[in-house]
Amino acid sequence: MKKQRLVVAGSGSTYTMGMMMSLIEEKERFPLKEVVFYDIDEQRQERNAKATQILFQEQYPELESFSYTTNKEEAFKEADFVFVQIRTGGLAMREQDEQIALKHGVVGQETCGPGGMAYGLRSIRDMIQLVNDIRQYAPEAWILNYTNPAAIVADALKREFPHDYRLLNICDMPIAIMISYAKILDVEVWDLVPEYFGLNHFGWFTKIYDKEGNDHTERLKQLIIETGFTPEDTEIANDVSWQKTFEQARQILIDFPEFLPNTYLQYYLYPEDMVEKEDPNHTRARQVIEGRQKRVHDTCDQMIEKGTAKGAAIHVDIHGVFMIKAAASLAYNSGKRFIVIVENNGVIANLPDDAMVEVPCLLTSQGAKPLVVGEIPTFYKGLIEGQLAYEKLVVESYFENNKQKLIQALTLNRTVVNVKKAKAIVEDLIVANKGYWPNYQ
Repeated sequence: MKKQRLVVAGSGSTYTMGMMMSLIEEKERFPLKEVVFYDIDEQRQERNAKATQILFQEQYPELESFSYTTNKEEAFKEADFVFVQIRTGGLAMREQDEQIALKHGVVGQETCGPGGMAYGLRSIRDMIQLVNDIRQYAPEAWILNYTNPAAIVADALKREFPHDYRLLNICDMPIAIMISYAKILDVEVWDLVPEYFGLNHFGWFTKIYDKEGNDHTERLKQLIIETGFTPEDTEIANDVSWQKTFEQARQILIDFPEFLPNTYLQYYLYPEDMVEKEDPNHTRARQVIEGRQKRVHDTCDQMIEKGTAKGAAIHVDIHGVFMIKAAASLAYNSGKRFIVIVENNGVIANLPDDAMVEVPCLLTSQGAKPLVVGEIPTFYKGLIEGQLAYEKLVVESYFENNKQKLIQALTLNRTVVNVKKAKAIVEDLIVANKGYWPNYQ
């Protein structure tokens, strides 16, 4: 089994340490010879890198090399895999996005509505540049992109790199939801086989089977309606925001019991309720800054000071495990099944071929092979088409430098709808994102 050279782009992320623990957990199935960190924020990267060096010395001694750099050629040359998790503008811009949306009485969230539009427009430029940089030095590397908002980023990257099958956009939200399903059913999550359709953060599970082919869908629905969700992840279970999210997901299932919903649908189906729950002075971004970011930074600092990872509060997380298992399936032609984002091309028969849809795929050495979904019911098709039009208008606006298309996009988006609000939000976001967005006139 070939050992891989892995580059983590955006290694200053608060998710990086969990990913490193996941690499250790999965090292027999995805063996590595070298890990390289790459980030444009040298100081933020260095904290994670110094802690990772200690972690690998103690728990991954067979790794031949670990390094970190801000030099593109040094990072990407001869890479086999690049895991991408960048956040243009950081959490400070995310907080600003959320506050601007809430000021206008609409959903303030990083991937949905105005926040998703703002973050998407910031991400497109840097993602295109990053992919070009990777391809300059590693033409054959697999690029697994986690950068949000994945739907907008995926559409832009498909437009810019239409034939690059080694560039794959993925999201861990479906598997994160499935962890809750596994907990409810008292089974191992990787033994569940989902059927799913939609766009990123905008989809539904139609069936949940086990590996023996037993259908658990109706029992699972009934248990969720009766008792709610039981998150496996401790951080999620103790997080008030996530608790509210799972409560709202239960309500979606009560109101629309045909399919099991992605939790992000709460923002589109109950936008007024979601606004009422938010505090503009303590948005989700601020919660992350004061919560997960502080915990990760403090943990890394403690590891560096003590010179050991023993007793450190870092754990394997689904964010990392999902990406690593997907990478292993690609690297070793395993053909295992994962929910990822691909060009539709008839997979969902009554949606446009060029839509970037999120569906179950077999991951092989020739890329993602989507499984046919067929036609979807009118209600879900209608919701998806509106969201798809919003996403495409945002991407077209970027490439055409067209402000009017941003107004059209927000007018279509279910979190806004109101034209006057759409115009006002666009104007505020243009000012706030100066230097990040195209120079809209």
